[in-house]
Amino acid sequence: MIHIPPSLHHRRFRLLWSGQLISIAGSQMQLWALFWQIRTLTDQPIALGAVGLARILPVIIFSLIGGAVADVLNRRRILFITQTGMAISAFILGWLTLSGTIDLWHIYLLTALQAVFQAFDGPSRQALVPNLVPIRDLPNAFSMNSIANQTGSIVGPAISGFIIAAGGLPYVYILNAISYLAVIYALILMGPVDQQKAGARQNGLVSWPAIVEGVRFILTQPLILSTMILDFFATFFASANTLMPIIAIDVLHVGAVAYGWLSAAQAIGAMITALIISQMRDIRRQGAVFLFAVVVFGLATMLFGFAQTFMVAMLALVIVGAADTVSTIIRNTIRQLVTPDYIRGRMTSVNQIFFQGGPQLGEVEAGLAAQFFGAPIAIISGGIGCVLAVTWIARTWPQIRKYNGDEPIVAGSTAAG
Repeated sequence: MIHIPPSLHHRRFRLLWSGQLISIAGSQMQLWALFWQIRTLTDQPIALGAVGLARILPVIIFSLIGGAVADVLNRRRILFITQTGMAISAFILGWLTLSGTIDLWHIYLLTALQAVFQAFDGPSRQALVPNLVPIRDLPNAFSMNSIANQTGSIVGPAISGFIIAAGGLPYVYILNAISYLAVIYALILMGPVDQQKAGARQNGLVSWPAIVEGVRFILTQPLILSTMILDFFATFFASANTLMPIIAIDVLHVGAVAYGWLSAAQAIGAMITALIISQMRDIRRQGAVFLFAVVVFGLATMLFGFAQTFMVAMLALVIVGAADTVSTIIRNTIRQLVTPDYIRGRMTSVNQIFFQGGPQLGEVEAGLAAQFFGAPIAIISGGIGCVLAVTWIARTWPQIRKYNGDEPIVAGSTAAG
């Protein structure tokens, strides 16, 4: 019997989750439209890979600062600023496209600007979740966040494909700008949220010692460190999203609508899996399940690289999304449970460098590999690299293999119902 997920019984989390559901759909519309637009401006794979560079450099530069800010300042207020900034950037992108004056450098610059806001948004938003639900409902909250992410990742690219096919590319960006209002409205309705600020330990200041404290904490936590490193290498090798227009147009020979569905395929598998997990009370042998999921992620990526038909490509991407969701839910739960609230923002900021750095730098790597060897070989070799990374992590950090999920929780929390 299907029941209402426990995390949605908490009003403030329910508001944030609903706002994210709409906003993520808009963001995914924009992301896949960007890839398509770049492909129409140039046929060079490296130009697509450069999007990854534009998205990750600001994260590397600003994430650690963003995490420290999230631990010192009010996370809800930070989100007001970042969501507004990303909305303005998306609107400018739409206006430039609509006026016919857009060029590649505009796309890279505005993408980088949004990434700057994201570097501050991510730590605050993720660290806010444990302040909205009690510890017992935290795994379910991350499962529901995954559902929001994947629902948006299905609806967004699919709608984007239809809009692009109808000649309305600029309106994809404008709709994304409007979608950020959903999160802003949710934050207004949510009201004040208590958090355990690190300011009491830092005199309310963002400082270099505070940033170092966050990095040092992660280095002393093998469960957190191992999942972050595996996340980085798996997505670095197996990231192929920016090559999707090339696969769609040059390998599968399909149009914009089919491209939209290919772009949504990972999210379809991910959402189905997240719905299943949301109905489960717990997951046993979480470490082993996590490692197995990443192996499946790599193998399915290889299958996608070999695909010569639309249906095989869709199936492979659905499996990729399903496997990625299992690993994402487990690793996010581990990190938040092991981390005290006063340092969650900084932990999340370091994690953001890993989980965004992997796929974004991977897109650069995939673009370079595709430039010299072709897109299919770039994707297949990436899947192989992902599987090898799992083997290395499992041997180097045996703690992750042995992690069950019911070990005592040592971190403090200010989670509220």
